[in-house]
Amino acid sequence: MNEPPDGKPGETTSWFGRVARALTGKRDEPRDRAALVRTLRDAERRDVVGPDALAMIEGALSVGDMQVRDIMVPRAQMVVIEDDEQPDEFVGAVVESGHSRFPVIGDNRDEVVGILFAKDLLTYFARNGGERFDLADAMRPAVFIPESKRLDVLLREFKSRRNHMAIVVDEYGGVSGLVTIEDVLEQIVGEIDDEHDTGDERLISAHANGEFTVKARTPVEDFNEYFGSEFDDDEADTMGGVVVRAFARLPSRLEQITLEGFRFTVVRADKRRVHLLRVRAVGRDAQAD
Repeated sequence: MNEPPDGKPGETTSWFGRVARALTGKRDEPRDRAALVRTLRDAERRDVVGPDALAMIEGALSVGDMQVRDIMVPRAQMVVIEDDEQPDEFVGAVVESGHSRFPVIGDNRDEVVGILFAKDLLTYFARNGGERFDLADAMRPAVFIPESKRLDVLLREFKSRRNHMAIVVDEYGGVSGLVTIEDVLEQIVGEIDDEHDTGDERLISAHANGEFTVKARTPVEDFNEYFGSEFDDDEADTMGGVVVRAFARLPSRLEQITLEGFRFTVVRADKRRVHLLRVRAVGRDAQAD
């Protein structure tokens, strides 16, 4: 419902409409998300909002469509601590990784028994050199979530529960990986690098279902080395560039294309570039869609 000219009490209008009128001064409100995005992009062209702000707004809108499986750290890449290890056995991995939270496992990676905070480990070493460190007492309870949970729901849960990490499980209860609040926020504000991050960190992540999450900035050479493929890097330096050239335009989220035996699905993109791809091998003889 549109708000009346005099703004009478009790009259309501949609959030889309309020945003549209604030940015454009027009009374016509968007009827769906795509229309809202067009309105926002028009506002950016008229310098009402900046490109960075627009990218964040589009990122915030996209998290409602994305699932945990799209961004999680696969179980094979999790830095874990075994519940029978002593501090001198795992402190090196803690320091080298630069992470702040670590899953503690039992007999295997499907048995996550808790989460160790690096700050708790530091406290023990500061007080007594770690001589009386008890991992069972130090670790916190682990939070488990399904692969299919939407990112907007997860972010809300992270905020309400004051939790920053969750263990992701598949439909059979096995551990698929982990996800952090930073992973979710990066879908809104872009990459958040710190002094421990490297340029190629987790560019390609394998999933148990045979799919891979590939950051669009992955160099073509690295993709070829990982998959044994033969994509040409003369005309595009990154896999995002390869996909955009194949479409001959900037693709939208969830659009697919098959190239050289790989099906590429756009997981995240904005008006300027592609950010994240989902990749599945479908046969070397497959033709481009």
